[in-house]
Amino acid sequence: MANRNIRLALWSGINFTGRRILFRRGGVAVRDLGAFGFNNALSSFRLRNVAQSAQVTLVLFSQVNFQGSFRVFRGSQSVPNLGRFNFNDVTSSFLLVGRLLTDAEIARIRRTRMQPPDVLVIRQ
Repeated sequence: MANRNIRLALWSGINFTGRRILFRRGGVAVRDLGAFGFNNALSSFRLRNVAQSAQVTLVLFSQVNFQGSFRVFRGSQSVPNLGRFNFNDVTSSFLLVGRLLTDAEIARIRRTRMQPPDVLVIRQ
């Protein structure tokens, strides 16, 4: 299963500081980061697929339920400051999968407010 090899660490501070939340699997849709007390708090993250570094997608949304403005990150990477993307302390929901999501798939998710199949959903 592709999602077993996914790792995501979220931090409330820039440069990987502050409060941290870890996800050790992909296939996760968090509809409201308020469920973790982390709404509008994300400032930096590390994203990786330990088996196939290019096969991972993280989509951050500014509103709950995959709405509002969004930023897409494909492939393993570290982002020490989401301010570079005008997205510091903005994220309210996100989607994490162990494959590359296409722009069309992301548009469908935004339009329908539904995550891809076989994805664990976390709501508040």
